[in-house]
Amino acid sequence: MKSKRLEMPLFPLRTVLFPGGVLPLRIFEPRYTDMVGRCMREGIGFGVVLIRQGEDVLGHADAKLPEIFDVGTEARIIDFNQADNGLLGIVVEGARKFSVRQVRTQADRLMLGDVEFLADEPAGELAKEHEPLVEVLQELTSHPLIKKLNLQVNFSEARSVSLRLSELLPIEPEIKQSLLQMRWPRERLAELGRLVKKFQG
Repeated sequence: MKSKRLEMPLFPLRTVLFPGGVLPLRIFEPRYTDMVGRCMREGIGFGVVLIRQGEDVLGHADAKLPEIFDVGTEARIIDFNQADNGLLGIVVEGARKFSVRQVRTQADRLMLGDVEFLADEPAGELAKEHEPLVEVLQELTSHPLIKKLNLQVNFSEARSVSLRLSELLPIEPEIKQSLLQMRWPRERLAELGRLVKKFQG
């Protein structure tokens, strides 16, 4: 089956969004409030991509747009609120992973990506060697702040465990990006096993 390709608004951040993950965002730049309005009206998503170099906020009209990694995640708006200070708060959920083929910029400096959606990962089964990782994830998801996100976790599925652990571990965005770009849950779990061992000394 041929993968689907389309143009999608991009939101470059210093954060990685994973499929099935939940990310609260504060929106204040006009280009992004317009983007959110359009996404909500048309029932479409936007792409969250990690910044490789540069800033997420453009301080002035001539500010250079950031360089981005070319694999990101489609974000679907699942909740929104207007804060007292006038900022728009939204909560997004990660959907499909995509690869950015080309980028163009609107007049308001909103980045638009020509993206190709990547194949869904297989669910995969967990092995006995993954039990310590499941325990780490159970510990992380029991934290009161994480509970508030109301994450859906299937503790018996390799894909679910690998994605949620990648999302919740306190590691650098670039490492999270390399975990996002992996195509197979078992490959991601092997790398997570090495990372967790480093944490535990």
